[in-house]
Amino acid sequence: MGLGFALGGCGHTLYVFQANSAASRLEEARELGAEKLAPYEYFYAQQHLEKAQEEAASADYSDASNLAEIAEEYADKAVRLSRDAHRGGGR
Repeated sequence: MGLGFALGGCGHTLYVFQANSAASRLEEARELGAEKLAPYEYFYAQQHLEKAQEEAASADYSDASNLAEIAEEYADKAVRLSRDAHRGGGR
């Protein structure tokens, strides 16, 4: 029983780390204007982060972690595309 509890605790910790990282990248993307410059990537990340939060609220940390990881990946893409657009690179 202790091992199951410990593993469950790890899932929560991993989710929190990934969700915080994704939220930070999403905020950076928003500050760069990704809502207009990389809307698909920005809103895809946002929706995945929201779904991750819903899954975590149900204590489904495995799915929550996976969704947060996807959110961070797309937030990174939104940041990159937005920076490129500011430099004149566009898509």
